[in-house]
Formats: sequence, structure tokens, C-alpha cells
Amino acid sequence: MSRLLVDADAIRALAGILTETGLTEIEIAEKDSRIRVVRAAAPVAAPVQAVPVQTIASGSSAPIAAGPVDMSRHPGAVNSPMVGIAYLTPDPSSPPFISDGQTVTAGQTLMLIEAMKTFNQIKAPKSGIVKQILVESGDPVEFGQPLVIIE
Repeated sequence: MSRLLVDADAIRALAGILTETGLTEIEIAEKDSRIRVVRAAAPVAAPVQAVPVQTIASGSSAPIAAGPVDMSRHPGAVNSPMVGIAYLTPDPSSPPFISDGQTVTAGQTLMLIEAMKTFNQIKAPKSGIVKQILVESGDPVEFGQPLVIIE
């Protein structure tokens, strides 16, 4: 019977990283061992706001308020391929890779995502105009999270 060795200090350290960064999952692997720590995302209560009631004259039309938009389903969304920390500049003293309104070409670097001390380039999947950058430099990002909208 094999004996399972658990590194409690490593698990505590990884749990601390999850708490610090707001991530929900982290995994490390070294040689023949692997540690994966997952926590359920804390439920987020929507802020309650009082909305004044408007009276609408009969026969008139009023715009209907739309709910939150899922930007990951936008046809121009560039979604994160991994969990990590987003960086919009190659280093703190350099200008950002992209800015709103900028024209980009397919394959151009949009930002970096640091995962396990490795900086991964996130490249434009197509040419177009950057309509919106959805993350700030230093933000933790999740797999599938929309990062940029290119149209």
C-alpha cells in the first residue's frame, strides 16, 4: 500500500495565493507530484438600488433597460486562455501594448498574462480596432474571461 504524502505548508501557501489574488483555482506540478487547490467562488450579492417609477403615457414607447452584457460572447472578444495576472505593458516603464481605438493586426501582442512565473503573450486573433480593454494591468484573470474587444 502506497502512502500519500501531503505538504500541508504548500497547500496553505497556495490557499493564501487564492485569497490574495481572488482566483478560484491554482495548481502546481513538480516531478511526480501535483497539488491542485480549488475553492468555490464566493457568492456576490448584487447591490440593491431604489429605482424611481416612471409613468408612461399610453401609446408612447419607452426604452427597456438591458441587463448585464456577457462580453465573452461578443464576436470580437479576446478571451483569456489561462488563469493568471494580466499585464498591459512589457514592463512598468514602457507604454501599453494597445490602447482603445488603436488598429491592431492579427498576431500582434495585446498583453501578457503571467502564470506560474511565466509571461505568456496574448496575441490578436484578427486585425481590427480595439473597441474596449476590459482588464487593468495587474488584474487577476480567469480562463475564458474576456480581455479585449476587437472589431
